[in-house]
Amino acid sequence: MFDPTAVLNAVAAGVLLGGFYAAIALGIAIAFGMLDIPNLAHPAFVVVGAFATWVLNTAFGIDPVIAGIILTPLFFGLGIGLYRLYEACFERRGEAALQGLAFFFGILFITEVVLVLTAGADYRSVDAPYIGASLNIFGLLLPGRMLMACAVSLVMIFGLQYYLGHSFIGRAIQAVSQDRLALRLMGVSPVRIKALAFGIAIATASVAGSLLIIVEPVEPSIGRDFIGRAFAAVVLGGMGSFNGMLIASIFLGITESIVSDMWNPSWAPAIAFGVLLPTLALRGGGLLGRKL
Repeated sequence: MFDPTAVLNAVAAGVLLGGFYAAIALGIAIAFGMLDIPNLAHPAFVVVGAFATWVLNTAFGIDPVIAGIILTPLFFGLGIGLYRLYEACFERRGEAALQGLAFFFGILFITEVVLVLTAGADYRSVDAPYIGASLNIFGLLLPGRMLMACAVSLVMIFGLQYYLGHSFIGRAIQAVSQDRLALRLMGVSPVRIKALAFGIAIATASVAGSLLIIVEPVEPSIGRDFIGRAFAAVVLGGMGSFNGMLIASIFLGITESIVSDMWNPSWAPAIAFGVLLPTLALRGGGLLGRKL
């Protein structure tokens, strides 16, 4: 029997879930969508951020979101160093396609192994007042952990979007994927700009990781569950479009939530990704971005 309240709850839960997915996809939208760097290892860095958040929360009682923000400078530096290595090994030699993909695939597995060896294979969770709480609005039951994850994600996305559109570095980051020659004529090094942009992409992983461990307990290989969803959101939304990526993430979240509640949870990812192919066939650039 059709239950409108159950459907509304499923849609609301899907919107919040999509907002969380967008936080994970944001770094890929920058690296893959704007810089053409196939950072397959990004979800692994999100998991590293989750474990680092767990350490700060359990050892010092720091709120998970605050912990994620505290970790951003460290992840930013890690991103710059990783890009410098990638650029020296692949881009400088004109081998930044398949070889680069293999490079990040290796980083993904190395990161998982290091996490297993240092933290073990057990699930880890954090404590915060909003994790066990919920908000009831006219029959809609909204979990506090999902509300927090979605809210922080939106602030991060729109804040970064504002920075990219209203600062010299931000405009240079957008230009580096469009016209590197023009950027050089302005006296700006494309390599330096790409290093900063990739540093920002990895820095978002620390915040996304703090949201991940708020949403659910984590273990070293959990990042694999989000690789497909994150890349699908970036491609479906449009390469380089934050708004498109957010819309696509929410669409994936709603689809998964409705299918899980009304049908079978195991079908949720398949049906969500099934929409990706016809969408790209009809609109090659995704919803709001440039063509692949």
